[in-house]
Amino acid sequence: MAASAAGVTVETRSQAATEATDHALAKLTSDGVPEALAAKETGLWGGSAQELAGARLGWLDAPAVSRPLVSELAELAARAREDGLDHIVLAGMGGSSLAPEVITRTAGTPLTVLDTTDPHQVARVLQDRLDRTLVVVSSKSGSTIETDSHRRIYEQALHDLGLSAEEVARRFVVVTDPGSPLEEAARKAGYHVMLADPNVGGRYSALTAFGLVPSALAGADVAALLDQAEAVVPALRHDDGNPGLLLGAALGGFAEAGHNKAIIADHGSGIIGFGDWAEQLLAESTGKQGRGILPVVVESAGAPGFSPGPDFHLIALDAPRPLDSARPEIQRPADTVVTGPLGAQFLMWEYATAVAGRLIGINPFDQPNVQESKDNTASLLEQAGDGPLPTGEPVFTDGAVEVYADPSHLRGAGDLAGVLDALIWSLPEAGYLAVMAYLDRAGDSDAARLRRALAARTTHPVTFGWGPRFLHSTGQYHKGGPPKGVFLQITGTIERDVLVPGAPYSLGRLQLAQALGDLGALRGRGRPAVRLHLLSRTAGLEQLLSAATASAAAGGVATGAAPAGAAPAGAAPAGGAPADEPPAGGSAAGAAPAGGAARTTAGGTE
Repeated sequence: MAASAAGVTVETRSQAATEATDHALAKLTSDGVPEALAAKETGLWGGSAQELAGARLGWLDAPAVSRPLVSELAELAARAREDGLDHIVLAGMGGSSLAPEVITRTAGTPLTVLDTTDPHQVARVLQDRLDRTLVVVSSKSGSTIETDSHRRIYEQALHDLGLSAEEVARRFVVVTDPGSPLEEAARKAGYHVMLADPNVGGRYSALTAFGLVPSALAGADVAALLDQAEAVVPALRHDDGNPGLLLGAALGGFAEAGHNKAIIADHGSGIIGFGDWAEQLLAESTGKQGRGILPVVVESAGAPGFSPGPDFHLIALDAPRPLDSARPEIQRPADTVVTGPLGAQFLMWEYATAVAGRLIGINPFDQPNVQESKDNTASLLEQAGDGPLPTGEPVFTDGAVEVYADPSHLRGAGDLAGVLDALIWSLPEAGYLAVMAYLDRAGDSDAARLRRALAARTTHPVTFGWGPRFLHSTGQYHKGGPPKGVFLQITGTIERDVLVPGAPYSLGRLQLAQALGDLGALRGRGRPAVRLHLLSRTAGLEQLLSAATASAAAGGVATGAAPAGAAPAGAAPAGGAPADEPPAGGSAAGAAPAGGAARTTAGGTE
């Protein structure tokens, strides 16, 4: 089953996915969803969502509404070049940073993204071409604590260069909603302000000022993105030939049939990092009320985890394949294959997510559990005052790594390998393991290798997220989605901290409070959660990766015997086949492999 328009194609390939999609598609068309969505009917997601939906459907018009930004951004970019500002730094979280990162990496234009509170990462960026830096401060609410901290730090650093207030003002561009506290502060300081459409939620804002301003300043062709998106708009108004409707039916229909883990792999699409953007869109939009679609971004089509599973939906991001192409087919099956240019895909995936939300019965425009971790962070900082944060005492220390956990979740483990074994064996049926690293995304990049190593040991999905970045993405699903997660949090010793001017905390203190706040939210729901603290980041990561890969190489429990209370070595973990055996059946049994060579698209900060 396939639908194509304006260079975009969505095709379901497995029998299971096609049947579920066909059933969902029939319901959507009989309900008149394409026409209703085009008309911005707010009742599509139920009465309780109606008020919010009325203020969140502006993304449907974004390709046209954002067009006037193109000329203004060209002038702003020219002014920056005249001022000698060729190092563009984006301070933003979630929807304010993920789309610009995909746009600029795909275009090959340099953009430095700050979506972290790790002081090592911020300090390194702060020392890079400060005299040539233009800072884009991007926040819809205008009160995002991470972005506010970055703004304060850069203001102080630029003043310390000896710049006047007027000169500092020319180094800032602010993107925010009308009437936000950030707009007021920015105008008072004389910064250039670009107001975004307030009727678009952050994760749906790729084609608004949030996605376009930093991308254009970095040198990306944003007019081409809008052209690509605008070309697919007519197809989104109809039942037939509507790739967004088909993708939404596949996502929502297959999830309702039990395949609610969307495993996303790039197959040579040429779009770099798209999975990270789609991850936020899907997780934050659907993960609530105990339901949702869990996006699992894997390194490539050949990576562990991209294989058929009883609750998997394998999604391949492919490139258009000419009929005479000699490009070899990959050897992994896919349930759904998506191709098309980036601008059109942004709009199509937003459309599909809204459609999937209707099918699974949730409001795709709210994020009811994101605020909880923010509140926990604020409470921890306030209660601790000038004293230490309540980290607790480690259960034990193995070399350069301290282990913090409820001992009952460790199953008698006495070393790192045993801790990882215990987490794997704790996975429930239809469960997933989430690795959450509050570290330096560039300097500690080896941490991302944990996903691959741990995924090689289980038939359950394994996700990886950098903190606090993931709090604006999968963090909503962790707390609001199905209660099936097992969580591994990683924090690290701060060797050089960064003060936040005018705030009662440093970045290192804020980062730890964010980690502890989210851990508290997870444990408060009874989720198994272990925190590993690296006393030395380099040595600790090396030790942790060694334990993970050693266990994976052993083909089962790393210690050679099951942890206390677990099944014997070689037996299947709960809900899955042994790691050295293929899963029975699977979502894509009998599917044609998706075309294209595998391509790794691991994210970076610059």
